[in-house]
Amino acid sequence: MHFENEVGVKIRNDWQKAGLNLLYTSGFLFNGYESFFKRFSLTTQQYNALRILRDHYPRPISTSGLREKMLDKMSDTSRLVSRLNGKGFVEVKQNPHDKRLVNIVLSEKGHTLMETIDPELTLLDSLMQGLSEEEAVQLSQLLNKVRASIKTASRRIRAAAPIETN
Repeated sequence: MHFENEVGVKIRNDWQKAGLNLLYTSGFLFNGYESFFKRFSLTTQQYNALRILRDHYPRPISTSGLREKMLDKMSDTSRLVSRLNGKGFVEVKQNPHDKRLVNIVLSEKGHTLMETIDPELTLLDSLMQGLSEEEAVQLSQLLNKVRASIKTASRRIRAAAPIETN
């Protein structure tokens, strides 16, 4: 089936088609990840935070440091950490040098959970196995170019004068 028929949109040009196709496909990928992590009573964002904390272990990381490394920069990291703490997957302590900050570290229970998830992660690879390895590399390279383009375009869009909609 053609993309235009799936989403019911008249396509203006190939750049619009690529952007809409990327948004549309990312929804499928996100839903696949969410379904996978739901088996462990986690969201994709919670897993991402735990992954970062494990990579950073045993050094603590602040909420803002965690947010900088998150895949989704818009996530409410404080609430995310609070939920993970409530589940016992992280330990949160006040930073002794700056009382406004907290230090977050992966707990033993968090380590155990990550060890349980690790051997299952190859199931996520199956979401992309409609591509050959060579195509997966090419897609990654193209997505790197897209991100670079978005960063420069975002600056131009922010700098553009607002348009009245009255």
